[in-house]
Amino acid sequence: MPPRQRLAPADRRAQLLAVGARLFAAHPYAEVLMEEVAAEAGVSRALLYRHFPSKHALFAAVYQQAADQLLAGTRLDPADSLAEQLTQGMDVHLEYFVANRNAVLAANRVLAGDPVIQTIMTNELDALRARLLAVLPLADENAREAVSAVLKSWLVFVQVLCVDWLTHETCTRTQLRDICVGAALGGLRPLLAQDPAPDGPRRAPVAGTPGPPHRDA
Repeated sequence: MPPRQRLAPADRRAQLLAVGARLFAAHPYAEVLMEEVAAEAGVSRALLYRHFPSKHALFAAVYQQAADQLLAGTRLDPADSLAEQLTQGMDVHLEYFVANRNAVLAANRVLAGDPVIQTIMTNELDALRARLLAVLPLADENAREAVSAVLKSWLVFVQVLCVDWLTHETCTRTQLRDICVGAALGGLRPLLAQDPAPDGPRRAPVAGTPGPPHRDA
């Protein structure tokens, strides 16, 4: 055990969160013991339990902190195209998911249905949806409601797909990101006054349907 240091309550809580985040990232949820957290932090179990009364409480605080940091790191700049904004946001989230695979799987698999953890995730998704709505060119309130519904479904799609990918990496990280961004652009395109990705790739015509008119050189 490292030598014990006297810290202010806020600093001690931050230290315990950092140790917890590291252990939950490195090990499956069931293998993380509060005794190990206390030992890593150089504190007594009594002091650890004074800040976090259970492993669940510690994990929830760690995941809430991560959600806050992901929101802060997701830059939605109206000066960028929607595709660029979505790509940046996906990169921020995927970097966290890869580095904290065990924690993400714990939140979405081991603790699936847990009301505290689900509230943290729902609040983050709602905040992301609100921020996206704020930067999109929407014609009126009807368009806003339609786009909001698409974004809500898309964020759930991304969550499920990314969790499955962490379990079975069936494609590259870049491919996963581009699939998620492409799904959003495809779903939003019919609802926006402006094409969200005018320079992006278009779906090839279905066999038997006419393609773009041919021009002679």
